[in-house]
Amino acid sequence: MVFALRDPQRRGHPRRMTTESTRTLAAPARDAAGPERRRLPLVVYVLALGTFLMLTTEFVVAGILPEVAADLRIPLAQAGSLITVFAVGMIIGAPLMALLTMHMSARLTLIVAMLVFVAGHIVVALASDLAVLLGARFVTAFATGAFWSVSAVVATRAAGTAAGARALGIVTAGGALATVLGVPIGAFIAQATGWRGTFWFLAVAAAMATFFVARLVPAHDGSAPATSLKTELAGLRSRRLWLALLACATTTGGVLAAYSYIAPILSEQAGVSASAIPLVLTGFGVGSLIGTILGGRFGDDRPGLVTVLTPAVTIAILAGISISTGEPAMMIVLVVLLGLFGLSANGVLIHLAVRASGHAATLGSALAVSAFNVGTAVGSALAGAALSSPLGIHGPATIGTVIVALTLIPTIALAVLRRRDA
Repeated sequence: MVFALRDPQRRGHPRRMTTESTRTLAAPARDAAGPERRRLPLVVYVLALGTFLMLTTEFVVAGILPEVAADLRIPLAQAGSLITVFAVGMIIGAPLMALLTMHMSARLTLIVAMLVFVAGHIVVALASDLAVLLGARFVTAFATGAFWSVSAVVATRAAGTAAGARALGIVTAGGALATVLGVPIGAFIAQATGWRGTFWFLAVAAAMATFFVARLVPAHDGSAPATSLKTELAGLRSRRLWLALLACATTTGGVLAAYSYIAPILSEQAGVSASAIPLVLTGFGVGSLIGTILGGRFGDDRPGLVTVLTPAVTIAILAGISISTGEPAMMIVLVVLLGLFGLSANGVLIHLAVRASGHAATLGSALAVSAFNVGTAVGSALAGAALSSPLGIHGPATIGTVIVALTLIPTIALAVLRRRDA
């Protein structure tokens, strides 16, 4: 209206000018939103590639433990410490690295994390002393935690507020893809070239991914406000953040409690043949990949529905696994469904944690990574203890059912808070 009154050529048509101005101002917003919903930026898929490599290195050791133990001449249990030390490094390293790198740009943090990742794998590929291997794995876990934390924030900002959960669904799907492709490929390379060849392969692949990260991640993110340690820690006062973190821990802990012992569950409890177990695990991985992508796609518009429905369905699936005996076909279907639903809300939960953290988004993302690993460690430990209880082989899935049921408490609370705000 003001511009119409000041323009002598438009003075006679103020109403028309106002309408045209409104349309002109609204058009860019619609144009920006349209492509955002149709296609995610390429950097999101590069970050998914990095996540794929990070999760592959975390899980691949389990598939090559006999080769590692034989080469180092140590017991299997001692070689298994390479898995444990990585999980501990992730729990500690993710939030610690988020604080230490808060004055670095996201691009520089990601590049440094990838370079440390490459160096750690080279050390593992060359070393023969277990202490050196453990140290390299621990440092690599720190770098992994830093990459995960920052990549979640970068992906969210690159995709925009309307597609943040969808972008994190893609990034998280990179981790799911690690169980489908990364671990089998790593095991195949170990059989062909020795277990050290697997780590050489990961080092080379990570070096190539570093190049794309350097090219595609913007050097300066204008949407990221400057923060201080006080500001970062102030973000921890958000109750929504802690509800999201609790859900991260319980949903992952419950699913991994059962999945950690899925091989004996399939063979001893259901009677699935040993030759079919790898195919069943592949089915779980494919289901997890699809579920994570779908969870992210629906999580932007209906986060409450996704974060409440998926654990509810997972409870029923785990309960079915815990009571099934001597039904191989039914067990196979349940395991694939567990992959489809069990972890499909993880990307949405990370997105909720990042949003609830405010200016401390990177720290919120880092704490989500730690929460996932805490849940995994606690869930698998309780499941192992349940094997020695009267529950026996039915124990892991039973424990998983109880843990996932706890997820409904924080997710329903988050949904209620969201509805109240609306």
